[in-house]
Amino acid sequence: MEPQLLHGVADSVATVVIAHPAKRNAMTAGMWRALPPLLATLAADPGVRALVLTGEGGTFCAGADISTLRDSPAEAQGLSVLAEEALAAFPKPTLAAVRGHCVGGGAQLAAACDLRFAQEGALFGVTPAKLGIVYPASATRRLVSLVGPATTKYLLYSGELIDSGRALRTGLVDEVLPEGELGKRVVEFTRILVSRSQLTQASAKEFADGRTDRDAHWAVHARGNADTAEGVAAFLERRQPRFTWTVPASG
Repeated sequence: MEPQLLHGVADSVATVVIAHPAKRNAMTAGMWRALPPLLATLAADPGVRALVLTGEGGTFCAGADISTLRDSPAEAQGLSVLAEEALAAFPKPTLAAVRGHCVGGGAQLAAACDLRFAQEGALFGVTPAKLGIVYPASATRRLVSLVGPATTKYLLYSGELIDSGRALRTGLVDEVLPEGELGKRVVEFTRILVSRSQLTQASAKEFADGRTDRDAHWAVHARGNADTAEGVAAFLERRQPRFTWTVPASG
């Protein structure tokens, strides 16, 4: 199989699959380049209400394809940062479903998702110290926001891998599932996500990510929107709400 990003949409959930099994789903330059426009297309699709990022087979992503670093490490890192930022900016909930190794660029992508669910036995590592690379500032800050300065330093200084249990304890992942249960749990949880108000989710995502310039923007959207009235009515009538607000194409 040629290195590629597979994708599909089912039940309002977009799934993007990192597929490069010959190298444990390592990201090539072409794959890094392909991710931002793919995400832009999915973000603009009103039928997409959540996104799952995962890897082909039993591995999430073993990082960047090291052969791409030989000629121009700076260019390769620039591509990974653009992809990471595009994923972090995706305006709907994102979830990384992790099996096996989630290392280097794979951990960078997983950290850029809103949530991370892992299968028992998954291994996580941030390994630039093994290659003499300066890890991107954006990725370092994002890691600090997830696990704190001490664990970030442990991961970056040593390049050592940690197991799913430690990843859960440090906040790097949100749930750890027994072998064979990850797919079922992801389907179950994304079904919950797509049933909730996109207005709540989109505003919460920006606030939680630290934006301080959008209070007035979200106040405008909150006034007169139908979701609040629908949510209250559904609660009183003991039925599932039918929320209609969608993320504007312009954000």
